[in-house]
Amino acid sequence: MSDSPNITATSWLSILLLGFVWGGTFLVIELALQTMTPFWIAAARIGFATLLTLVIWSILGRKLWLSSRQAWGSLIIVGIASSALPFMLLSWGLQYVTSGFAGVSMAAVALLVLPLSHFLVAGERMTLRKTLGLIVGFCGVVILIGGNAFTSTGSELETLGRLACLGAAACYAVSSIVMRRLPAVDPIGLAAVPLVFGSLIVIPVAYASEGLPELPDSQTLLILAFLGLIPTAGANFLRVWIIRTAGPVFMSLTNYQVPIWSVLLGALVLSEALPSSLILSLTLILLGVGLTQYGPLTRLFSRS
Repeated sequence: MSDSPNITATSWLSILLLGFVWGGTFLVIELALQTMTPFWIAAARIGFATLLTLVIWSILGRKLWLSSRQAWGSLIIVGIASSALPFMLLSWGLQYVTSGFAGVSMAAVALLVLPLSHFLVAGERMTLRKTLGLIVGFCGVVILIGGNAFTSTGSELETLGRLACLGAAACYAVSSIVMRRLPAVDPIGLAAVPLVFGSLIVIPVAYASEGLPELPDSQTLLILAFLGLIPTAGANFLRVWIIRTAGPVFMSLTNYQVPIWSVLLGALVLSEALPSSLILSLTLILLGVGLTQYGPLTRLFSRS
């Protein structure tokens, strides 16, 4: 693995695809919520993805060789911080905060990744242009979500709920950095381990908090299988590849896309009204992306 980020046309297509998939996941989860409880939806989603990933890993006969205990410790951190812990924090925090605040928290991942990468990842420098670009893009996300992001729910635990959401964002940022710093390792195994840790934690918690679920009908099973296959297992493979090749700062740009795709798909599929701020938000987000990735974009278009 190269120390410097290798950002190609495939990298750009990958984060566009990832943003689209994660942005559309909310619509599918809404369908599942009609017949299942939230924690069991997450448990089934992670469970399906874990089984699929482990089957692929087994069929290919891959092994996860790491040269030191420190590397294994880093892999465990990736497993906990990229799925199990942020899911628990978000699931708890969303009881006391607005969904808009949770969306802003996820967009803040990019702002957290930049300074961490500067000190911990070779080739990822925190320049004035990159910093300005990420701030401009973040402002675009806040404008898109609107005032709902900071509306108080009135809950006594709202402050702790907001800290939980920000803690989840910090988990995603840290896991991206640690994943990038791992030595050369089988990418399928690297995608499988976080899902295994997520299953080991989320499934028991779902049972403890919601009891045994009712047997889902065939349509719900198909929805859960889709959630496990596409936005969990498939997207996890893609996330690992992007971080290991293009770097965590580039990967963090996906967090700016998710609310855009969510709004657009909500309008197309559910006939929801488009916010009047969409054009301004999109302009700011694209400007932010352009500032942070000016060098890679220049090299990409100079070859075309």
